Amino acid sequence: MFKIITQRPFWVNLLIAIAIIFLLFFVFLQSLRFFTHHGDYLKVPDVGNKNIKEADDLLRKEGFEVVIQDSVYYDTLPPLAVVKQFPEPDAAVKVNRTVYLTVNRAVPPVIEMPNLIGMSFRNAELELKARGLKLGDTSYKPDIAKNAVLEQLLDHASIRPGTKITMGTTIALVLGAGVGGQEMPVPDLFGMNYEEASALLEANGIMLGSVVPADDIKDTGAAFVFRQQPARFNDDGSMNRIRQGQMIDIWITAVKPVRKTDSLAVIPGNQPAAAGQREY
Repeated sequence: MFKIITQRPFWVNLLIAIAIIFLLFFVFLQSLRFFTHHGDYLKVPDVGNKNIKEADDLLRKEGFEVVIQDSVYYDTLPPLAVVKQFPEPDAAVKVNRTVYLTVNRAVPPVIEMPNLIGMSFRNAELELKARGLKLGDTSYKPDIAKNAVLEQLLDHASIRPGTKITMGTTIALVLGAGVGGQEMPVPDLFGMNYEEASALLEANGIMLGSVVPADDIKDTGAAFVFRQQPARFNDDGSMNRIRQGQMIDIWITAVKPVRKTDSLAVIPGNQPAAAGQREY
């Protein structure tokens, strides 16, 4: 064979070598096209909102690989439904291309209740949405902080910030209605215990402000009011007035107080302080 090659002119051998190289290159390209499916494209089917098992079966049947890339939670979608896919529906891709899916969680994640107290209604609404929580009913009560969140409620009960709840929970808000336009006489809290005074203020739409203990009090609920600001009467003896949403500060003591006889608001009968009582 070597003798045959050497007997032919050099240019003939060169042409044969070039032809063989081109033939090998052509065979290589054809085999590459076969193994890589060059020029073969498929359209990605739309599997949005389908159950993950149904979506997986459909994609694999069409010649795609499937990978679950992430999971999110939307309470408006069925559990394990496909939320997002990549490549997107109707995209032209090669055979055996991997389709990445994002699915809806079967169980809502547990999150912490945010602290909405003091926020404006708009900010509280945005915070709830950002945490995946729903805004429930909103109600109003007199308060100087108009449209600010005064209470956050779950099932009609106050819920503390940091409490563990599931995403999608509905939270109701109590908002400040601002100061009322109608004035009323300042209620007289002297001699009432803390719970009675709080109930009276709440019934009249007046906010309880600072609570200042005068001595060592073990049970605040059973303590008595001996001073308030604003007082029921001013220095010239006329009655002070207040609006709904405004505040009254109180001072409390463990011993039930008795008004002094020279007070502007004398207790009927003008009884002297009994044992265990204190005059103010």
